This record gives sequence, structure tokens and C-alpha cells, in this order.
Amino acid sequence: MSLDFDVIVIGGGHAGCEAASAAARLGCRTLMLAVNIDTIGSMPCNPAVGGPGKSQLVKEVDALGGVMGIAADSTYLQMRTLNMSRGPAVQSLRAQSDKREYSMWMKNYMESLPNVTLRQGMVKTLLTEGGRVTGVELAFGDRIKASAIVLTAGTFLEGTIWIGKETMPAGRAGEFPAIGLSGSLKALGFELGRLKTGTPPRIDGRTIDYSRLEIVPGDDPHDFFSFLGNGPKLEQLPCHQTRTSEETHELIRANLHESPMYSGMIHGVGPRYCPSIEDKIVRFADKDSHSLFLEPEGRSTYEVYLQGFSTSLPVHIQHRMVHSLPGLENAAVVRPAYAVEYDCLPATQFTHALMAKDLQGFFAAGQILGTSGYEEAAAQGLIAGANAALFVLGRESFTLSRVSSYTGTLIDDLVSKELKEPYRMMTSRSEYRLLLRQDNADIRLTPLGRELGLVDDQRWRIFCRKQEEIKTEHEKLKSTRVHPSEEWQSVLGEYDEQLKHSQTLEEILRRPKVPYTALAAVFPDKFSKEFPFQFELETEIKYAGYIERQKAHVANAEKLDNVPLPASFDYMAMENLSKEAREKLQKLRPETLGQAARIGGVSPADVSVLLVLMESRRRAERFKESAVLGS
Repeated sequence: MSLDFDVIVIGGGHAGCEAASAAARLGCRTLMLAVNIDTIGSMPCNPAVGGPGKSQLVKEVDALGGVMGIAADSTYLQMRTLNMSRGPAVQSLRAQSDKREYSMWMKNYMESLPNVTLRQGMVKTLLTEGGRVTGVELAFGDRIKASAIVLTAGTFLEGTIWIGKETMPAGRAGEFPAIGLSGSLKALGFELGRLKTGTPPRIDGRTIDYSRLEIVPGDDPHDFFSFLGNGPKLEQLPCHQTRTSEETHELIRANLHESPMYSGMIHGVGPRYCPSIEDKIVRFADKDSHSLFLEPEGRSTYEVYLQGFSTSLPVHIQHRMVHSLPGLENAAVVRPAYAVEYDCLPATQFTHALMAKDLQGFFAAGQILGTSGYEEAAAQGLIAGANAALFVLGRESFTLSRVSSYTGTLIDDLVSKELKEPYRMMTSRSEYRLLLRQDNADIRLTPLGRELGLVDDQRWRIFCRKQEEIKTEHEKLKSTRVHPSEEWQSVLGEYDEQLKHSQTLEEILRRPKVPYTALAAVFPDKFSKEFPFQFELETEIKYAGYIERQKAHVANAEKLDNVPLPASFDYMAMENLSKEAREKLQKLRPETLGQAARIGGVSPADVSVLLVLMESRRRAERFKESAVLGS
């Protein structure tokens, strides 16, 4: 074997694209291997990007120089910001994407990268030597050598799809699974699990009675995901809303025995927060109706995605279920819904850099590590790909903490908690969501990306210009003082406010009801209503007190994260720890005390024991150093 590549990325989905792109940006010769290179960047389930918790991930990927946000901005059918009536911490951009255009855009982008080579092939075996990976062997015998490997196999490892009690091997409908690699991983000592996900039926849009459906329009104007800010202005298509009926519920309840999940034929665990329609009917038996959305799959197709209607019931029952929905009485099903069951690698076998603890140079990302969703996959892919490149280059690994990002929260949850079901990111996952908003992801992460080499000159110039504009605008607000007058009373009266004494514009803007545009109306020569970063500036001013309070919590949390735990600790010998804590710590081997504190089963009392132990070790080492110096 000759040394063909620095990094091999196995898989061409959202994790694989970000991993290959990140490795290439850091200068590594990167090979992307996919079972079918025509489906790179495919959206096999909902053709959408973003949403609560997920848009924050997309923004963070973009802030680090990633590609998902740019692809979504270039191929959207509709853009809409969710939770607009709530606080900035949970406001989240969502794009309905053109399924074909997104995949084509991503494939063209990957082909354009100078350090990336695409190749169609199925990996059968990981090649190793001396506790580290050395390459891969393909199904037809080819051997390719590399110093690092990133596995992003999605749902393809020994994948099986189910429709009713009928089953066939497939990574997803119409594509054969990855056979053999699971056995190779087991032979290397990895623990494998089995998970399940599913997708709804696709409907012929020409057979839908839209007059009976509620229209869900996009925003006008709308935001973009990428901080580069140069997305195209595309015509937006409407989505529509319907609801399940009592007839729908009766059909499902009467045919639960036909479901492979409820008949015990599927053993994999499905996602709690993206349940099938059967799960909804059973788990929420008190509800007589569930909301469903009809979303177009593209400009060049009449297929419509029926969001919220995932099922694995037999096809003939699916037809009846669809016809029981208002507006879909005569609808034709183009593609039936199905469930897919697949092998996964529990992420507790990996570090926060997403490298395997017991196999140097082997990284993993995406659904293979137990997550659900394109955005979660992309965020992991970028971190795994960057760290694979850093490993090859002999540089220190790159990790993100919970306090810095949703990406850090995602990875920390994966590697420190023994999750039993597919993990989905939500804003409630983060303790610091006011600090980790989608609008400030660039402020938090772009300087880190620049330092690593992930952020190019163009993105850095745009970032620096934005920060300078915000700083200048903020200085003007702080330095402009106004006094009570009829004009001000009239302006503030619109928001049930009054100006009783002189104040700076910053102090006025701090009032919850007063928007930035009100100040711009009084000082049109000094402030523009079209200032592009008014949301970021206004949020920082209005929530300054809450933000400072949360930063104090962050400082306390970082104290524990700054206490390293030796890899050589024998936790089973520490009798002062609870039995559960000893078992969990011995298995998961956290790198810091903060990580240990977040492991389920490790109590505050256990953390205190570890803290005392680490302090004792530190004092002993100091005493030893003093004795050596004294001699």
C-alpha cells in the first residue's frame, strides 16, 4: 500500500461533507468514500434545515467556516424564523429546502475543493496497526492507506427498512446498506448498538385540496443562515397545515399489531422527540388531533413531504390514513413511509474530539454516534474532520465546551451520557442558551476558527467589519444623551413609555418595549432603520443584566472543567465513591471534573470526593517538587 491520503471520510451525508471540507481546509489530502456519490448531501427525510436548537448548530458550523448554512441559503424554498413571539434565546431560523438542488449544490461544492477526492465504494474493513488506523479495505478488495479515518455512515451500517411486516436490507429506500463494516468494528473491540428512525409518506401535490388547508407563508423579508450574508433572493413557496382526525386515530389504534415497532419485530430504539404517528397516538391518547405540515420537496417536483406523519404501518393502511386527513381525501401517495433500523457506535467510546478512546486516528460523527438530524450530523462532522486533520498534522485537538456552543453541548451530552435513543438538539438542552444565541455564533466561534485555519480571509474580513460596525453603533448610543421633549414623549408614548429625565439612547433602548427603530426615527441622520445588525446590538443591550448573570454561572462551571482527571485513575478502588459512580467513571473515563459531574449517576457528593482527591494529589506533587528543589 502507498500512502494515498491523509484523511479518509466514510460517507457522503451532512456529517461527511462537513468532515471532508474541514479536513481539506486545514490542508489535508482528503478522500470521501460514499456508497453512491450521486447522493452526496442527500436529504432522505425532511428537506429542511434549522429550527429550534438546530439553527444554532447551523450558525455555529457556518461561523467555523462550514458549508451547511451556505448550501441552505442557496437552495431554499422558504425561510421562516420560529418563536418570534418569544425571547432571542429560542428564536430559530428554518429553511424549507429544495431537496434535489441542495444535494446537487453540495456535490458540486465538494467536487470544487482542491484537497478533496470523491470515490464511490463500500468500506468492508478498517485496517489497523499498533493501536491506530492505517487505512481501509473496500468490498471489492481495494486497499487505501491513510493516517486518519472519519466514519459518517448515517443509517447504512447493516441497515434494514421496514414497511409493515415486510423488510429488506437498505440504508434508506432505494439504496443498499453497508455490509461487513460492523463486523470489522466488533472485531476491533467496539460496542455496537441498534437504533431506529423513520420517514413519512410523500404525496402527489396535484392531488391535494389546498383550499381546505391553512397556508404557512415564509418571512418577508427573511434572514439567512450564513454570516457571509450574500444569499440569493429566491421566490418563496408556501407550506400548508392540516390535522389528524378521529378517523386517523381509529385506523392507527386498530392496526397497531401491523406495526413492526409494536409487534416487536424492530428492536432498535426510535427518537423520543421525533416520534412516529403511531407513537403520538399511543403516548398522547388524551389528544384528539395532531398538527401536520405539508411541505414542498422542490421547485421541479410535485412531491410534498407530510411532516409529522412518520409511520411503518403497511402501505394499504397508509393510504387509508392519508385519506382520513382534511384536504387529502383524494391524495395519491408517491412514496410510502418506512422505518429504518441500523447499527450505531455508542459515543461514550469517543473523546470530546470525537476520536475513539482505544483506536488512535479513528473518528466518527453523525447518526452513527446516536444523533438524529442533519444539523447535529453537520456539527459533529466539522469537529471530527478538523480533529482528524489536526491529528495527521501533529497538532493539538480542538474541542468546544458546553459554555461556548450548542455544538459543545451536543458532543458533551453524547460522550458523557449513556443515551438509549437518538439524540435531538433542542434549545432546552443548553444551560446557557441566552449566551448561545443563533445571532452571535460568529462572535463566539469565528476567532477560534480563524486561529485553527478553518476560516478564510474573506470570512474573516466580513466578521471584523461587522464587529467594527456594531462597536461604532454602540458607542453612538452610549454617547448620545437626550432630554424630555414633546417629540420624545410622542415617540415613546407609542410603547407606553415616558422620558422623565435625561438619558442616553443606550439607556432608553434598554427598556423592554422600545425598539432600535424608534431611536432611528428621531435621529435619521445618525441612525439608520436599515442598520443590518440591530437585532444583535439590541439584544446585547436589553439583556445585559441577564447575560452578565449567566456569564457568572459559566465562570463557576469552568472551574470544574479546568480540573483535569488523570487517565490512569482506578475509580473502582475509590471506596468513598458510590458504586454507580465508580462503574460509570471507570467506563466513561472523563477528562475533567466538569465532565465527571455531568455523568448520570455521579452525584454532587461523588464530585466532592474527586475534588478533595485531586487537591490532595496537587499538594503532594507540590511537596515533592519542593523537596527536590530543596535537595
